[in-house]
Amino acid sequence: MGKIEFETKTVYLNGSLLTIDRSKISVLDYGFLYGFGLFETMRAYDGYVFLLKSHLMRLAKSAEALGFSVDTAVLDEAVMATLKANRLSDARVRITVSIGKGSMIPDPAKCKEPTVLVTAEEYHPYPEQVYEEGFRAITSTIHRNSRSPISRLKSTSYLGSMLAKQEAKQAGVDEAVCLNEKGFVAEASMSNIFLVVRERLLTPTADCGILPGITRKTVLELAAQMDIDAREKEIRPDELTRADEVFLTNSLMEIMPLTNVNFNPVGSGSPGKVTFKLMKGYKNLVTKRLSVLKFNIK
Repeated sequence: MGKIEFETKTVYLNGSLLTIDRSKISVLDYGFLYGFGLFETMRAYDGYVFLLKSHLMRLAKSAEALGFSVDTAVLDEAVMATLKANRLSDARVRITVSIGKGSMIPDPAKCKEPTVLVTAEEYHPYPEQVYEEGFRAITSTIHRNSRSPISRLKSTSYLGSMLAKQEAKQAGVDEAVCLNEKGFVAEASMSNIFLVVRERLLTPTADCGILPGITRKTVLELAAQMDIDAREKEIRPDELTRADEVFLTNSLMEIMPLTNVNFNPVGSGSPGKVTFKLMKGYKNLVTKRLSVLKFNIK
């Protein structure tokens, strides 16, 4: 075998900034062995992570639910240090935490110290043309379990989402919409979903087996500020193509129109005015929040 070439990228691992080739995680880490961990993916604009506090709060709450704890103040500093070390401005940032190293026999009580990893890489947004045309999606055969508390956690046990995304790729589309065990729409493989029906915003309820997305919450707050009637409800699959507009949300792509589901157009087949209104509002909010951050740091 030839010599393995590593990138010179710097990561934060358990209190230290290290190059990738010097970063080591135990083979007995429960994140690796059992998927006993969590992660947050965030977007940095001009060197500042948007809604970082919200992501850290969700991570801390999820860790508590799994029986361990993370220091959000330390993570805040680690994120900024990782961005600075890699000289990144517009970036994709990920925090991954596991319950840590344990025994060969599964026993979370044997894990004494969480493993904490922060990575960052340059982020290139989708071209404007993609937002103007919108994503296409299929309905996945992979279901969400609304009765499982794991569905509400951004867990490193991400196999369901990866398989759904794989289905989308094999079908030649951008995303896959996952239903729950009751047959209602839950979310897409890596994003939350919204419908617009007669200018009313609809999204699956939190107990439909969805991850309570940070961007999802922000969009609901924006809708209230813009006097857009927004409701959480159970949504049948057939409502997707009968809606006037559909869009997806996550922290990286922000708000992405969904214009085709199962090879059938949504509404007119083009992004709608409510979607565009919220897209503009979200971008304005990013600009405003980052301006406040820069002012406070100065």
